[in-house]
Amino acid sequence: MAITVVRFLHEGDARWGVVHQGRIAPLAGRYASTADFINEGMAAAQASTPQQALLDLARVTLLSPITGDRQFLCQGINYASHVRESGMDPARIGFNTLFTKAPSSLASAHDDIVRPAHVRLLDYEIELGLVMKRPLRAATTISSGELHHWLAGVTIVNDISARDVQLPQGQFYKGKSYRTFGPAGPYLLLLDAAEWLRWPELRMRLAVNGQPRQESLCGDMLYKPHQTLTEVSGLHDLAPGDLIATGTPAGCAARAPGKLVMWIMRHFMSDATKWRLFIQKGLSNPAYLQPGDVITATIRSDDGRLDLGEQRNRVVAA
Repeated sequence: MAITVVRFLHEGDARWGVVHQGRIAPLAGRYASTADFINEGMAAAQASTPQQALLDLARVTLLSPITGDRQFLCQGINYASHVRESGMDPARIGFNTLFTKAPSSLASAHDDIVRPAHVRLLDYEIELGLVMKRPLRAATTISSGELHHWLAGVTIVNDISARDVQLPQGQFYKGKSYRTFGPAGPYLLLLDAAEWLRWPELRMRLAVNGQPRQESLCGDMLYKPHQTLTEVSGLHDLAPGDLIATGTPAGCAARAPGKLVMWIMRHFMSDATKWRLFIQKGLSNPAYLQPGDVITATIRSDDGRLDLGEQRNRVVAA
């Protein structure tokens, strides 16, 4: 049975606990990081009972379940629908796009998202986050049925992106790594072997000011979790608590222009002109986030048995 874990503030201390029907059973151990919780506290979480749930979930301040000392890896253009809205053909995406995001961008599921003063095209991307359980320190082939050996659980990630930095400058890391640009949580949902087989059934939904923007099953990923773990294992080490955000479906504010416009831009415009027009057009797009907007994001199975909770973040100006 899935175990709902939260990291929260209680009497000035960061604590870990298990959610039982809207109440938290605090864990006795004090785990300074996500790695410490996974290495030392998962057994206690698995043994937690509803009778130990002493705190009202609604009355505590939730923190990101991923601490800032962990790696924050990401996949790009990993859903066919998002590939198409980005102006590309999914059949021609022959590789897994991988990049990193600064761990200092992590925020809680309820923190404000701060739009830097120079950013005008602020976008959202709901993503399923995979959280490592074991060290992965050598090239390893991982099958779809082995995820429970390597992964502890899942969480919601919103890969907030400054498109007018990311795209014109060609810098994913810079455009996606401003502080607060990585809301994670509210829950770290620990899954058993059978539940890990259900990850494709998880449904992602994101809305802005109550208006639906994104919805997709996680099973629509182009590169699945076991494939990504296999590939990343050949690049560098992964450790317990490290986070992998697995890409976003269609519905982002950023959209590619039509094929004719793209052809004209490619053949008759300088890069500087092309990106100046991109920003100019984006400024008239109401889908980009503005101060005061509220983003809500959920990931859960349709039967409700796997529920990662709800993010609710307000955009504020720096």
